[in-house]
Amino acid sequence: MIKRVLVLLACAGVGFIARAQDGDGSLHEKGKAFLKKGDYENAIMVLNRAADQEPRNVNIRKDLAFAYYLQKDYSHAIEVGKKLVDAYPDETGYQTLGLSYKAIAEYTECEKLYKKGLKKYPKSGVLYNEWGELYAMQHKLEQAIVYWEKGIEADPNISTNYYNAARYYDEKDNLLWAVIYGEIFLNIESLSQRTVIMKNIVKDDYKILFLKPTLLNAYITKGTPFTKAIAETFSKFTEVTSDGITTESLTNLRSKFILEWFKQYATQYPYRLFDHQRQLLQEGIFGAYNNWLFTAASSPDAYQAWMKAHEEESNNFAKLQQSRVFKVPEGQYYAH
Repeated sequence: MIKRVLVLLACAGVGFIARAQDGDGSLHEKGKAFLKKGDYENAIMVLNRAADQEPRNVNIRKDLAFAYYLQKDYSHAIEVGKKLVDAYPDETGYQTLGLSYKAIAEYTECEKLYKKGLKKYPKSGVLYNEWGELYAMQHKLEQAIVYWEKGIEADPNISTNYYNAARYYDEKDNLLWAVIYGEIFLNIESLSQRTVIMKNIVKDDYKILFLKPTLLNAYITKGTPFTKAIAETFSKFTEVTSDGITTESLTNLRSKFILEWFKQYATQYPYRLFDHQRQLLQEGIFGAYNNWLFTAASSPDAYQAWMKAHEEESNNFAKLQQSRVFKVPEGQYYAH
């Protein structure tokens, strides 16, 4: 878990560099170029010069703090980061400073930092995720999941909260929520190193869910009303997978689920993931989507063969993926 979280933090750092605003000046641009190349000494030297030239430019100081962090000069990273917290116009200052506190295991100070940040930005899914990862680093997973869930509720379009929550539920054998959150993550963040991991988790957990009917029954008897509605709807069509759980049978099962869901529950429980699935079904590209979801990561050759045999559907699905941004509306969070 600790290694996974550190990988996530390293990936997040790339975003810190990329989000700098345009028009920051040539020295800043040179510093960012050194930073992207991994030449931290030159990056720090140039970014310090840039900061002297433009002392009010918080983007420069953000990249400088991150450069110090990457160089493992945490004392300077914290020194610069503390000045960012109140100066930066969003929660990024708290996120940047938190990286250095985590790196030196200054967990108490880091927790105080996130608490302060969330008072200022109470709907920050980013800070909820960071706080959850702080607990995960300390192996306090039952506390971590509380913050990832809060992040999903407060700011439903931060992909990493779904990623971490899906990984948590997979490890805890809460497979229904692992596949739901995993699939939402894959639609928000469809092209990254983490998508392969998540696709395999979603595929494997779907298999287990329908290989063991007692798992669905447990959600029906003990789940919240929303969870129970999902499990009951799926349970109506388990015979679809009786000859084997394949991409084709899962596509068939999930198609029947969507049609039934919109007859019974869509008005009571609007849910962006299910709306998206219905759109794909209506446009005749649900098969392509399911092959992308269940086959592409585990069997690349089989996926290429499927796309070649279904060229028009595959092309139409690719066009939709490229043209739309998957956004989850606020207010579609159902406690479970």
